[in-house]
Amino acid sequence: MLEEVHEVTSALSIYAQSIKVTEVLKDGDALTFLIVSQKLSGTGEYHVDRTYDDLEWLQQHLFSQENVPGIQGVIFPPIPAKPQVNPTAKVIKQLGFLALGEWQPYCKALETFLRQVASHDLLKNNKAVEIFLTSSDPPGRQRVKKNIFDRLSQAMEEMRKEGHKDVDEFFQAKRDQNLSLTSCSRNATERFLDVVLTEQKIAVACGHFSAALHLCVEAGDDPDKKAFTRLCVKLSDFFESSKKNMMSVADNNVSTLGLGLDLESRYQEAEKEMLFRRTCKLVELETALRNTEKAKPVKKAAMEEVRKAAQTEFDDICEVAKQEIAHFERERVKMLQQALVQWCEKQLCTAKESADQFNQYLQAFRGMA
Repeated sequence: MLEEVHEVTSALSIYAQSIKVTEVLKDGDALTFLIVSQKLSGTGEYHVDRTYDDLEWLQQHLFSQENVPGIQGVIFPPIPAKPQVNPTAKVIKQLGFLALGEWQPYCKALETFLRQVASHDLLKNNKAVEIFLTSSDPPGRQRVKKNIFDRLSQAMEEMRKEGHKDVDEFFQAKRDQNLSLTSCSRNATERFLDVVLTEQKIAVACGHFSAALHLCVEAGDDPDKKAFTRLCVKLSDFFESSKKNMMSVADNNVSTLGLGLDLESRYQEAEKEMLFRRTCKLVELETALRNTEKAKPVKKAAMEEVRKAAQTEFDDICEVAKQEIAHFERERVKMLQQALVQWCEKQLCTAKESADQFNQYLQAFRGMA
C-alpha cells in the first residue's frame, strides 16, 4: 500500500480527457469505482479501482502541497459529497442530482473532478495524481480527522475574517460577486432539483394509473364490456407511454442542466474557499506588519524576516488567484453553455418522439370512437 507521497513529477502518463468512471461495484455498504484512462504512449489503458477514501486521500495531498508557491490561490476542483448505498433523506438532499439516476450522475461528476485535476497546470504535477490514476495498488487511507473543537475554532475564525476589508479592489469585488453567485447558484440548483423530483413523481403516478386501468378489464361476450375493456387497455398503454416520456424528460434534466448547475454551485463554493484562504493570509500579513512596527530593536530583524516571508507568500497566492479566477470565469461560461445546449437538444428530441407517440394514440382513440 502506498502511504506517503511528497515528491512532485513533471507530467502525467495519461490523457486527462480520456479518464472515465466506467462502473460502480457495491459490496454491502461499500462502493468501489472503476476508473479507466488511456496511456500517453498509446499502448493501452490503465484500469484501477478506487473507493471514496482513496478520493479523499488524493484531495488531502492536493491540499497539502506547501512546497508549491501560491498553492492556496488555487480554486481546487470540488470533489462530490460522499455517496451512500442506502442514503437517508438528509444525504439525498446533500447530494442533490448526484443521488439520482442509478449512480450515472455521480460517476459523471467524479469523472469531471478527475479530469479537471489531471488537466490543472499545478495539480497534475503532484505525484499523488499519477499514483491514483495508474497504480494497481490502492493509495493510503490516512486522513486528518478534526474533532468538534477544531471545527468550532474554524467556524469562529471564519466569522472573524470573512468580513475583513480587502486592500485590493479587484479581490474585494470578486468576494462580493462570489457571495451573490454562490447563493444564486445554490438556489437555482435546488429549484431545478425540485422540478426533476416532481417529474419523477408524475411518472410514478402515471405508472400506477396505468396498472390500475387493468383492474377494469372484464372478460365476457358482452359488446359493451368488450369495448370498455379495449378502451381501458388502450388508456393503460397511453399512460405507460406517458410514464416513460416523463422519466426521459427527468433523466435528460439530470444528465445535462442538472449536472451543470450542480458543478457550477460546487465550483462557486470552491472559489469562496480560495478567496477566504487568501483573506486569512491577508490578515496574517497585516498582523506581521503591525508586529514589525511594534518590535523592539533586538527583535526587529527577526520580525522583519517574518514579514518578508508573509509578504512573499501572500504575493504568490494573489498571483495564482488572479490567474485561477480568470480561467474559472471563462470555463464556467463554457460549462453552463454546454449544459444548456445539451439540455435543449435532448428535450427537443424527446418532445418530438413524444409528439409522434401521442399522435398515434390520438388516431387510435379516434378509430375506436
